[in-house]
Amino acid sequence: MEYLIGIDVGTTGTKTILIDKNGKLIASALEEYPLSTPKPKWAEQDPIDWWRATVNSISKVIKDSKVKADDIKGLGLSGQMHGLVLIDKDHEVLRPAILWCDVRTTEQCLYITETVGRDLLVESTCNPALEGFTAPKLIWVRDNEPDIYDKIYKMMLPKDYVRFRLTGEIASEMSDAAGTILFDVRNRKWSQEVLDKLGVSMDIMPPCYESIDVCGKITPKVAEMTGLKVGTPVVGGGADNACTAVGNGIVVTGRTSASIGTSGTMLTPTDTPEVDPSLRAHTFCHCVPNKWYIMGVMLQAGGAFRWFRDTLAEKEVEQAKQAGIDPYEILTKSASQADAGCEGLIFLPYLIGERTPHGDANAKGVFFGLTLRHKKEHIIRAVMEGVTYGMRDSLEIIKALGLNTGQIRATGGGARSTFWRQMQADIYKSEVVTINIAEGPAFGAAILAGVGANVYPSIEEATDQLVEITSTTQPIEANIKVYDEYFGIYRSLYPALKPEFDKVSETVAKFS
Repeated sequence: MEYLIGIDVGTTGTKTILIDKNGKLIASALEEYPLSTPKPKWAEQDPIDWWRATVNSISKVIKDSKVKADDIKGLGLSGQMHGLVLIDKDHEVLRPAILWCDVRTTEQCLYITETVGRDLLVESTCNPALEGFTAPKLIWVRDNEPDIYDKIYKMMLPKDYVRFRLTGEIASEMSDAAGTILFDVRNRKWSQEVLDKLGVSMDIMPPCYESIDVCGKITPKVAEMTGLKVGTPVVGGGADNACTAVGNGIVVTGRTSASIGTSGTMLTPTDTPEVDPSLRAHTFCHCVPNKWYIMGVMLQAGGAFRWFRDTLAEKEVEQAKQAGIDPYEILTKSASQADAGCEGLIFLPYLIGERTPHGDANAKGVFFGLTLRHKKEHIIRAVMEGVTYGMRDSLEIIKALGLNTGQIRATGGGARSTFWRQMQADIYKSEVVTINIAEGPAFGAAILAGVGANVYPSIEEATDQLVEITSTTQPIEANIKVYDEYFGIYRSLYPALKPEFDKVSETVAKFS
């Protein structure tokens, strides 16, 4: 039997899975690591932590599976997008990686927009300059840490640093590079024009490949550390959202991924690079050669629910511990006791700002409409509804571009709950399905490895073979009417509150 490994270098940990060629999960391992927030708006990690987690998780899946190294035909990488890793000429990391959720770079975003020009950003990068993206982070280092900037040999993205440690090869691939705002998304190459306008040398950019291209092979040292075979091919892999789409079979038009994990994404593949004229949604290269996707992103989706669990649900967490169940089971059961719409209680899930549709690092979380009638079950349900309204924001943008959203496939934590799946169907006004794959971006990375190693003829054929529909949820007409009314109110709250969001951010900064 032929086997494949997929690795996802995530924000909270690195997950490694080993599957057989039929898509059966043989073994998995998750190794967690810390996230540092040394200042307000900052979020950083040590790339060495990713590397240790990768080595440990690979070793564990090989040991647990008892699969022979000779039978592992390829390895694929997925990873958190937009993170900035800088190495010097000796290949040493120069500073902690600045992550996707770091929003210190508002000043640099304004500089990029003014220097490059909005028209060129749209034409070349297909995206606005936002705090979460990579280019503003690089300019921030140049502005604030010039001694480090001067030592840069190569800029990398998180999974690409792990690839370098696995293979000794410096490389990136198109789906991840597309999120840097330094990449010509339409033509699938680094944008010389954007780099020149910003005064950034092309020399620090890594070579860029398609996701299924073999970009390196496992070194003898890594083979000894992990149990892999020397020379095992490592493919380009992909950004976490793109790999999740591959793992869910979202590789052809007429399918949409609704993923509620820590962040939330609504993603639809396209055959040509389609761009939202208002730049509220993002256009990136897909892992599938010569395909793209348009995507809306919420910075905190399941993360908002986790915030509620960790901050306001101590009793439910203890109950779950005593019962040996997941605390979210208790929380969602409680939420189901409240009616759709929560009697007017609406939650804005902008806990670390928001990307789609507002692109605003100053946006804040809000509970709106509280009354004495509201109980805890209303508050829990309002959090879930607020997240789902945010997902619908992205869906509406995609539909307004005339794209065929087709079948909506729910993934992530929001797909595991029957209650939340029904809520999604009602708010999206669409059938929502789930699939037989639950391993997320690591599974997509493994498929890419299989195509690169000639285990599968193509990504499309692989997903047709491996991905199956397991449940279907139809919207409830009565709930559609309720949610349509409240969604309109939800959308009106941000513009009404934006001036106050800006003021409170200024005030916090003044007294910090």
